[in-house]
Parts: sequence; C-alpha cells; structure tokens
Amino acid sequence: MNVIRFSDLIAAGKVAGQRVFIRADLNVPQDADGNITEDTRIRASIPCIEMALQAGAAVMVTSHLGRPTEGAFKPADSLAPVAKRLAELMGREVTLLADWVEGVQIQPGQLLLLENCRVNVGEKKNDDALAKKMAALCDVYVNDAFGTAHRAEATTYGIAQFAPIACAGPLLAAEIDAISKALAQPQRPLVAIVAGSKVSTKLTILKALSEKVDGLIVGGGIANTFMLAAGLNIGKSLAEPDLLDQARAVIAAMKARGAAVPIPVDVVVAKRFAADAEATVKAATEVADDDLILDIGPQTAALLAEQLKAAGTIVWNGPVGVFEFDAFAHGTETIARAIAASPAFSIAGGGDTLAAIAKYGIEKDVGYISTGGGAFLEILEGKTLPAFEILSQRAQG
Repeated sequence: MNVIRFSDLIAAGKVAGQRVFIRADLNVPQDADGNITEDTRIRASIPCIEMALQAGAAVMVTSHLGRPTEGAFKPADSLAPVAKRLAELMGREVTLLADWVEGVQIQPGQLLLLENCRVNVGEKKNDDALAKKMAALCDVYVNDAFGTAHRAEATTYGIAQFAPIACAGPLLAAEIDAISKALAQPQRPLVAIVAGSKVSTKLTILKALSEKVDGLIVGGGIANTFMLAAGLNIGKSLAEPDLLDQARAVIAAMKARGAAVPIPVDVVVAKRFAADAEATVKAATEVADDDLILDIGPQTAALLAEQLKAAGTIVWNGPVGVFEFDAFAHGTETIARAIAASPAFSIAGGGDTLAAIAKYGIEKDVGYISTGGGAFLEILEGKTLPAFEILSQRAQG
C-alpha cells in the first residue's frame, strides 16, 4: 500500500517550522476516579510526537476518549489525565487546549494536546465543514491512530482529504507494513488462529481467511460450533447450532484448496463455568451431555503447536480456551509458546490476544502486535480501512 510516510517528510526537510496535526489513539482505560489504569496507547504515540518536535515542528495532537456526546462536553470526557501522563512520560510541559476548532496559536517547538475530538459536532459523521476547519489548522496531517483506522470520521478521514499534506505516522506505517507482510505477501504456509465465543461475530473473517490461508485454527466457542458441524457431541458447551451450515461451508472451502480446519481430538471439560471447577481431559468423541468444553486438550494443543512451528506466517486473533482460569489455560499457553518459538513472522491483535501475550510474557517473540481491535478484525475480513484508503489516495497526488 502506497502512502506518504511522516518519516520520509522529515528526511526530506519538509517538517521544520510547519504546523503538524497528529491524530493519535490516546483512548486509555480509567478507573472511577479518572486515573489511567493502563497507558500502552499513550506510550505508543510518543515516538511520532517526538519525531515532529525534533524536526522543529509546531505540534498539535488530538484523540478521542470514551464515548462523549457531541456538543455536550463533560469533565469526564476531558483528556486532562492523558495530558498529565503524557507530560510525565515525555518530561516536558503538555498544554491542553479546549475549543480549538476555530483556531490555534502555536509556535515551532511547542506541543499542544487538543481536547477530546469526539466532542466536536460532526466528528463521527465526518462533516466536511468541520474537517475543513481542522485542515486549516495545519500544514501536515499525520494519522498515527490505527485503532480508529476503520472509522471514517472528521479527524481520521475528512481532515486527510483537505490538509495540504496527509501522511502516516510511524505506528500506522508499522501496521501497514506488518499487515502487508502477513496477508498481502505472506511466507507460506500461512496459518490463522481465529478464536472467540461466537462464530457469528467472526463469520466474515473465517470466510475471508478460508480463501487465502493454508491452515485455519479455530478456538473457544467457535471451535465448539465447528465440532458440532463435524458431528461431535459438545454437551452443554457454548455454540451456535444455527450456523452449522456456515461452519461446514468454511470447512469445505478450505478442503477444496487442499487446506484444513483442524477439529480438536481432545478437550478439557468441566461441569460448571468457574475458576475452581474440576478440569477433566476427554477425547473429543467422549464429551458427556452435561459437559462444558472450556479448552482444547493436550493432544490437540501439541498437534497445533507442531503446525505453528512449521508455519511461514501466523495471524493470531483470540485465545483458544478460557485462559483466565488456570485450569483451562493450557491450550492457549501452548499455542502462545509455539508462536513464540516459531521462525514464522507472526502478527497478533485483539484485546484478549494481547492479554494472553502479556500473561505468558512473549511480547518480544511475536513479530508484530497490532494496537487496534476493530481495525485489526476488519483487515482480517479483507476490508479496506477508510484511513488507509484516503492516505493512499493522497499519496497519488
């Protein structure tokens, strides 16, 4: 995908003295008192901001936070906690500016954090008038917010249409490169892991991947539905019986290409859904009517691990069992450690996936960890993200 990269503009000397508007993703979780509980997104946004400042730009940064009502700002919507944390991490003053759409006074070397962009009327509907006002604030627009790349909003799409220059920041560029490496020009075999509670939420992803991957590993409630489609009893496990035809269609599509959807040969079951429930390993053919399948079994995990270690490219979205409960975490841990040990290029995304990566401490052994949940899923569906689309158009001139 051809986009203008912020790093290239800096190298060409086109940023010094310019007004740079960065759309970051600073939408971090907070507790009831407004304290930030996890700051990964803030830390991930700093390299782009520092690049701009070091290049001698006047730097404006904005983001959404939570789900505010447009035109009705409340204290809870404020980026003030983000400004405070950003200042701590960067070791410099970060000024928070409200009511910024009509104009911003800023000098090279200055850093301004522009208040929650989703409070502006017309942001979510990508209003042209709003986008043009924002574009007039800057000489260079930088999108560095992959987590919002699947939304066509005024700060993610409209401003990119009208700004003098529109480019991708380092975080967004890294996502583009990793996605291209994993899906556009993958090293084969390409193996995808798609897990979660429901087939319905991942059906379009499963269909899209079934046309391009060499192995499609399903897990969680999705695997239960595929087991049911294969004629196995799953007891009282979570599944979607009305989607059996869809599951069979995915299996058939893979088979037609000489690929496969591995069906578990053994599972870990319990009589109730609880951390202290007794875990029992059973053959997939021996699940009782009152059993709950909460993980793949050790034999299945070992088979899948071998497949992953032999892969050329791995795409991972979702844990394969209830890994939050230690008794039902073995499958996900085995998968995670196999990905870490594999020479394959791996890309992982989705909140539960990131939690599993953190739990097993394999961050350094995953090729690329995506920062976007919904955006990552839409990429897997084969969709072109609006933010990518407009930046690509602007790169054509």
